[in-house]
Amino acid sequence: MTTPQQKRNELARALDDDRVMTFRTWCEVNDFSEATGRRLRRDGKGPTFIQLSDRRVGVRVGDNRRWQQSRAQLA
Repeated sequence: MTTPQQKRNELARALDDDRVMTFRTWCEVNDFSEATGRRLRRDGKGPTFIQLSDRRVGVRVGDNRRWQQSRAQLA
C-alpha cells in the first residue's frame, strides 16, 4: 500500500522532463480518472505515449507539459 508521503514524493519526482510517468501517474498528475485518460488516448487528444511493455504505456513529463500548454486557454 502506498502511503500519502510516498505518493507525494512520486508526484514531486515528475518534474524531470525526461522521466517517464506510468499511465496511472499521468492521470493523477492531471487530476482526471483513468477512464478519461484512456478516452483521451483513444481519441488522439492526449500527449505522445510511450509503449513501456506489451501492456503498459507511459508519458514523458516534458511531453505532458507541452500537451498541458497546448490546452491552456487565455482568460
